Amino acid sequence: MVKGYCVRCKETREMKDLEPFTMKNDRKATKGKCSVCDCKMCKIGG
Repeated sequence: MVKGYCVRCKETREMKDLEPFTMKNDRKATKGKCSVCDCKMCKIGG
């Protein structure tokens, strides 16, 4: 699982419903949801 920082929980949490995408500046990133509160999360990097 990919971990990211949840702004709502203010903790590092595992992400669910992962979806890789490319940002406007051609950097790779992954977006998903917090496994606890379902808040949107984004993790920059391949």
